[in-house]
Amino acid sequence: MTWLVPDSLWWQGRLHTGRALRDGTATAAGDVPAADPRQRLPGTVLPGLGDAHVHSALVDLPTLRSGGLAWVWDLGGEPGSLVSLAARHPWMRFAGPFLTAPGGYPSDRAWAPPGSCREVRSAADAGEAVDEAHAAGASLIKVTAHAGGPTLPPATLVAVVEAAHERKLPVVVHAEGPGTVAAAVAAGADLLAHTPWTEELDDALVRDCADRMTWISTLDIHGYGTTTPERVTAVANLRRFLAYGGKARYGTDLGNGPLPPAINPREIRALQECGLAPADILAAMTEPGRAELSWIPGGLDLEPSRFADSLATARVLGPEVRPRNILRS
Repeated sequence: MTWLVPDSLWWQGRLHTGRALRDGTATAAGDVPAADPRQRLPGTVLPGLGDAHVHSALVDLPTLRSGGLAWVWDLGGEPGSLVSLAARHPWMRFAGPFLTAPGGYPSDRAWAPPGSCREVRSAADAGEAVDEAHAAGASLIKVTAHAGGPTLPPATLVAVVEAAHERKLPVVVHAEGPGTVAAAVAAGADLLAHTPWTEELDDALVRDCADRMTWISTLDIHGYGTTTPERVTAVANLRRFLAYGGKARYGTDLGNGPLPPAINPREIRALQECGLAPADILAAMTEPGRAELSWIPGGLDLEPSRFADSLATARVLGPEVRPRNILRS
């Protein structure tokens, strides 16, 4: 196997020079045995950068890969198509169908493909719904709680979470509208699919969220670069959540409106606005243990005012896009 020797390496929360990387192991470049092959490349290598909220039925996955995303989480779609896509794109992790109340969100939305929603009719039905998703290959469970329509009763939502946790599957909740975030917390959900944006949450609820769950950011869907009341509310909620020690994941809800099919510098700047430093954002965009690598040809710029645009130039350092023309031995 070949050692990669970049100009710099972002690894374990620090920027290193004079380091070599192979199969997830970093070492001093001078410690690489002379007989081992090595390839040098300019710029910075770092763990694979990903997006924790996409909808693959509404985007083109190869385009996302070309745009610098080394991995994605699909948070709701038709199970058969997701299985097929995951077989071709193993860097995609998926949640399976939206688990929702009968007639609940998003079964009433034109953008939701047929078969992408699975109605859960009772607490007893919750285990079957989770089993179906798990059997199809889901490694997450997605549940919807939308105050604008039918929502799962508390006992049913708890049953979904408990069934998922029995199978060691984290639960992501789409919580929209009064009472839905509190319902997700009370049920023991692990993540929110979006930073709450419909109202400013009270401090006690934000503290509970920070103690018990992760929020996926999706800030840029509120205005796509322009300031809106929803964006202001979401930023205020996320800033307080982070101040209480909450953990955020970078996610954009790709497929929802005019978002760039790539790493989104607007989302990164919004996370900075909420108080995250570059190192925190890199942690929010990477997953320990993944094999994928990213590469920034011009080098990672950690200066806050330039960081987002620097990160948006990242490319996946994978077999299909490896920059062989500039690698040198």
